Amino acid sequence: QVQLVESGGGLAQPGGSLRLSCAASGIIFAYNVMRWYRQTLGNARELVARISSGGGPSYADSVERRFTITRDNSKSKVYLQMNSLEHEDKAIYYCNAHDYRDGSDLWGQGTQVTVSS
Repeated sequence: QVQLVESGGGLAQPGGSLRLSCAASGIIFAYNVMRWYRQTLGNARELVARISSGGGPSYADSVERRFTITRDNSKSKVYLQMNSLEHEDKAIYYCNAHDYRDGSDLWGQGTQVTVSS
């Protein structure tokens, strides 16, 4: 089955940490740039971080130095380590697989991240 399944969302206090995971199945993971997006009510999805098959990461300015994206090609998984969480990080986080061969995109169902004291 072709799918992305996110996990690891939940509630964290400001300054706290969460680690999101995304497991891919049914795709050739190495052909995909993996991305994390987030979305808040009434707003468009925002690209948070991306990582190529070779491992080169990039980040949105708002999360630079706080979030870290990694991938494990042997397990077809991508992770987002979120540290120093802020209220503004509250959103639904989506995993995305972008196949660079044909430009197709696959989305996960999303996982809620709430930052509150």
